[in-house]
Amino acid sequence: MGTQQLMFIILGVLIIGIAIAAGVSMFNAQTVAFNRDSIISEMNELAAHAYAFRGRLRSMGGGQGDYSTYSVPSSLATTGSATYSVTQASQNSLTILAISTQDQANMIRVLIDSDGKLENWTYAGNFQ
Repeated sequence: MGTQQLMFIILGVLIIGIAIAAGVSMFNAQTVAFNRDSIISEMNELAAHAYAFRGRLRSMGGGQGDYSTYSVPSSLATTGSATYSVTQASQNSLTILAISTQDQANMIRVLIDSDGKLENWTYAGNFQ
């Protein structure tokens, strides 16, 4: 083989290696984005559940206008995407923390206000 052929082989191997590395990087970024989007969707479901709890009478298992006794139900506390917990609860607001099951450094914290709206989103880890 001539030197020109060897150069083409080396160049081809380098290009293929770079393409594979770029593909793996794109796949990992897409996986993180999918996990973040799943957690956001589940937090919307939790917000609806918490707001319904706040609106129910205490005699019916609700908060009667108060979030302070709310806790994440066991059926929603751990999913394939994250583990959810209440970090702060008061009469008019509730803060929920989601820790990703894929990478525990990836977290989302959100505040649910008295109208059931999600605000003050905080992202950590690769979710930033």
